[in-house]
Amino acid sequence: MRPTIALLVRHGQTPTTGVVLPGQAPGLHLADKGRQQADAAAARIGKLPKVAAVYASNLERARETALPIARARHLAVRVDRDLADCDVGEWTGQKLGRLARKPEWQIVQRHPSGFRFPGGESFTEMQTRMTSAIARIVARHPGAAVVVVSHADPIKAAVAHALGIHLDLFQRVMIAPCSITVIGYHREGPIVLTVNSTDGDLGRLS
Repeated sequence: MRPTIALLVRHGQTPTTGVVLPGQAPGLHLADKGRQQADAAAARIGKLPKVAAVYASNLERARETALPIARARHLAVRVDRDLADCDVGEWTGQKLGRLARKPEWQIVQRHPSGFRFPGGESFTEMQTRMTSAIARIVARHPGAAVVVVSHADPIKAAVAHALGIHLDLFQRVMIAPCSITVIGYHREGPIVLTVNSTDGDLGRLS
């Protein structure tokens, strides 16, 4: 049986990307550059022979990124809340520069598996729901290609899971806005085909 190919797309740039930790706060939309990035990702994915479905987290920035990808295929965007960004609780909306001065920031960077955001979820819980969501999607579309639009940390956690590396090392994975990460899910297990791809032809992955 052919593997299911999951194209994990990070949402495009927003007005606060790299400045604020948005978490799951609603109301954050793509910036003009983010919409351009989403259109570019849609054009790249549009060159693949077939895409069976397009999924996105419930957050606006993910749905807005998924829309041009789905529209090019005459598909609807299927929303899955388990693809959402990490629930960072009391850290939601805080500036990254301020958070980086907290002593807990070193735990986030060096030992994320042992950290829970105050009033939010742990990285372990986030990884579990993200990988469970991907597993459900893969099971629905055996042997097909699917697009999954999510957020940086959930995609990094999915890559770590697919590679079989400890969650404490997931911060070593770079996931840029609107980058495409591709994982093939075989019966024998996942194979990571590309990570953080921002340009070039995806046809060889189909």
